[in-house]
Amino acid sequence: MGIAKGDTVHWNTSQGRTTGTAVEKRVRQFTFDGQKFNASEDEPYWIVESGKTGAKAAHKESTLEGS
Repeated sequence: MGIAKGDTVHWNTSQGRTTGTAVEKRVRQFTFDGQKFNASEDEPYWIVESGKTGAKAAHKESTLEGS
């Protein structure tokens, strides 16, 4: 179970629910857009691309919903 690269995913933002694509899974600490993220095997993050704007962001896998 879980999310795979290329999956359509949904997440919540201050503007409401967003739909996009899972682009890249990260399982080690990384910096994205000037922000540090403590990703791990137990708590992976995904780089996701918004279907509406094409903007990329990092989200904890546990905050994403697959479809």
